[in-house]
Amino acid sequence: MTVFVRFAPSPTGYLHIGNLRPALFNWLFAQRRGGRFLLRYDDTDRERSKTEYAEAIAEDLAWIGIRPDAVARQSDRLSHYDAAADLLRDSGALYPCYETAEELERMRKRRMGRGLPPVYGREALRLTAEDRLRLEAEGLRPHWRFRLPNFASDPLKPERTDVHWDDVVRGRQTVDLASLSDPVLIREDGTYLYTFCSVVDDGEMGITHVLRGDDHVTNTGVQIAIFEALGHAVPAFGHFNLLTTIDGEGLSKRTGALSLRSLRDDGLEPMAVASLAVLTGLSGSIEAMSDLTALEARLDFNHVSASSSKFDPAELHRLNAELVHAMPYAAVSDRLRDLGVPDDRAEEFWMAVRRNCERVRDAEAWRDIVFGAAIEKPPLKEDDLAFAREAFDLLPECPWDAGTWKLWTERLKAATGRKGRALFMPLRLALTGLEHGPELADLLPLIGPERAAGRRP
Repeated sequence: MTVFVRFAPSPTGYLHIGNLRPALFNWLFAQRRGGRFLLRYDDTDRERSKTEYAEAIAEDLAWIGIRPDAVARQSDRLSHYDAAADLLRDSGALYPCYETAEELERMRKRRMGRGLPPVYGREALRLTAEDRLRLEAEGLRPHWRFRLPNFASDPLKPERTDVHWDDVVRGRQTVDLASLSDPVLIREDGTYLYTFCSVVDDGEMGITHVLRGDDHVTNTGVQIAIFEALGHAVPAFGHFNLLTTIDGEGLSKRTGALSLRSLRDDGLEPMAVASLAVLTGLSGSIEAMSDLTALEARLDFNHVSASSSKFDPAELHRLNAELVHAMPYAAVSDRLRDLGVPDDRAEEFWMAVRRNCERVRDAEAWRDIVFGAAIEKPPLKEDDLAFAREAFDLLPECPWDAGTWKLWTERLKAATGRKGRALFMPLRLALTGLEHGPELADLLPLIGPERAAGRRP
């Protein structure tokens, strides 16, 4: 059996790091097993679904490194849902209901007052054909519920009916269908709910594994019943913990919180984002993985926490810095060119400054310091000023190379008796205008004799 998984986002906003978690869990699962990955847009919400969001989802996934083997849109499959709904109606498993939201709330409270579970009591099954005609003549349009198979012979007398599955992540799971309301699959306006469309798509497309957040565990019991009612093979299910912020708040596409687009615009590397999305809530430390193959090796569903995974967005910057500090020149050459770093010194420059960059674009500031005609310099103390002027009078002869800094400082030690910070700091301030930065032995040849001489205090 070839593994076939899917990621089914709604194109109603930009993907955030919480959405990326199920996308990556599915992608990495398929990659490890030589399987296939489907990007399926849940775009049946006609008002909120936007083409620009669908395009953004594809772009964001590509930025991370996820390239689907197939793409589908639920809006193209309405005829499939119509046929499946007709099949369920004909079997009696899908029945019309006419209660308003207010009536349902009153019914729920009455059941709770009688000590009964607050589930739908299937009152609509008592309606006759004449009752339905009368209600529709009054202007009511039905919504349609799926009758759960939780009874022996009389649907008005539900009894405990356990649905079991061996969850890929959580192990053996059980849901009692008698504890649930019959789910609404079709709204009053005739549009289909995600629960129904998802089952039809998964069954008809041959999805083998449904891997998703643990907020769907109870829903899985319902969906297994719908799979069986439609005659489809039931896929394997796996439910993993959801990402929340460190204060326990969930993430929402509507707020734009930590969207992949905003993280990319902020200069973060895709593997910093991917590493945090996957490794939060897994055993072991959260480290910056170099690529998706390395991340795949770390993903073990047996080590996924059972509780929500709280993450600190500040961790993204730590992970990003780890990646940038180890990034080879070949990986950033194009970006350095875009930043205006001279091609003939770009590799030498990057190797000198990368450990002082949290983002690749931070190299722009070092470009100005190294190659700029002038820099802002803080005033030196009187004794440091005199020392620095003497030091610049003793600059080594050309050509300059990796040994020039040592030659210069040894010369200054002999001439002035200064050493350590007293020697290095005035020179760093004069050459770069900063108290901290890359090794001056690496920067000095890049600054060069002419620019260095021009920075004499």
